[in-house]
Amino acid sequence: MTLEILTSDALDGVTHGFFTRRGGASSGVFAGLNCGHGSSDQAEIVSINRARVADALGVTPQNLVGVHQIHSATAVTVDGPLPDKPRADALVTRTPGVALSVLTADCQPVLFADTHAGVIGAAHAGWRGARDGIVQSTVDAMERLGAERGRIVAVIGPTISQRAYEVGPEFLEAFLDEDPDNARFFINGDGDRYLFDLPGYGLSRLRAAGVGHAEWTRHCTFSDAQRFYSYRRTTHAKEADYGRLIAAITL
Repeated sequence: MTLEILTSDALDGVTHGFFTRRGGASSGVFAGLNCGHGSSDQAEIVSINRARVADALGVTPQNLVGVHQIHSATAVTVDGPLPDKPRADALVTRTPGVALSVLTADCQPVLFADTHAGVIGAAHAGWRGARDGIVQSTVDAMERLGAERGRIVAVIGPTISQRAYEVGPEFLEAFLDEDPDNARFFINGDGDRYLFDLPGYGLSRLRAAGVGHAEWTRHCTFSDAQRFYSYRRTTHAKEADYGRLIAAITL
């Protein structure tokens, strides 16, 4: 099966993709394109999957770079392969031939580009990272390489949608303590539960950071098991582990 690669017209001018799980070599609960070495999938199979992604992007497997994601607000600047993955949640570069990648399974993958300056970025933005400033950190790091935030295009890829993201009252309270206006990202669920709009929140953070254009591809990871891995869906199904989707961008 060939790879399925979701792209955005907003990122025309740079090679990029939000890869679905289709077209990979993994099997069982990981069936498809599992690109996460942090999973319990066979390491050699994950490497095969990642090599297919690199080939689709026109880079070497060594130049498909990522970080050790920790739900932080840390962005790093890279210019080549990373033998030791830094603990961070975003990468930026102005080096052609380097593909920046992030792994997700409900969290937001965000790809950034200022094509005029030749600067790109990729961020892993779960609720914690988004709240703590990973988007701002990525934009700041891109500016240090010569980008202008008003020219930056940012696209959120497949992530969990509001209808599938149930949270408790303490989660709501934490967001309201930060900013009462965050109430607009919650609607009532069953009982004392709420439904949280993660991509809506992500878009608000991107716009607050001053990017010139921000959008979401409007794909829900939880709701489409044939195309996407989902941590929350796996948890509900009481499965032992889950695959990781990859999103990547290169000049």
